[in-house]
Amino acid sequence: MIRTERAKAVLVRLEELYPETPIPLDHVDMYTLLVSVLLSAQCTDKMVNRVTPKLWELSNNPYDMSKQSVESIRTIIQPCGLSPQKSKAIKELSRILVNEHDGKVPNTFEALERLPGVGHKTASVVMSQGFGFPAFPVDTHIHRLAQRWGLTDGRSVVQTENDLKRLFPQESWNKLHLQIIFYGREHCTARGCQGTVCGICRELFPKRKKPVATKK
Repeated sequence: MIRTERAKAVLVRLEELYPETPIPLDHVDMYTLLVSVLLSAQCTDKMVNRVTPKLWELSNNPYDMSKQSVESIRTIIQPCGLSPQKSKAIKELSRILVNEHDGKVPNTFEALERLPGVGHKTASVVMSQGFGFPAFPVDTHIHRLAQRWGLTDGRSVVQTENDLKRLFPQESWNKLHLQIIFYGREHCTARGCQGTVCGICRELFPKRKKPVATKK
């Protein structure tokens, strides 16, 4: 198979497995989605969903959150990891939303990526899952699987994102990025497959014997 053929096969298989792709982070509006995505950095969605109900009890909007102490935020979100940085970012981005965006989450990459704690991947998730803008957020699952499936050379997350955008139709991006994440968690795990065990890996590379070493 050439790369475009592998992409088509992946698209068909994932659509069969995951026709519905609910957003895995619990949220009620754009603000709670933004904070949840920020918390998910180097943390599982399950842990974020366990922590955020207590955080929303403290405050579920930028006006109230900006008035909370960093320490009170940090105490709640500590199980998510990186709590010193994340608690400061949550308080400061809340202040910026109030002062510069009328308390609303902006709907552009440029404005989102200016917020503390919000990088390109976080902004991409908010733009795609929140605003429905075509984007292809690349997390560790997607970066790893794209290499195993021969869809990218994987020299960087940026390259992986660009390669996937070229291979797949734009209208599939928002759903596909979640489909790949779901598949990576269930079937093509970091240690459980390594490019040789799961159904898609075997379909795309039936003769592969050696594990695929993920490039960072």
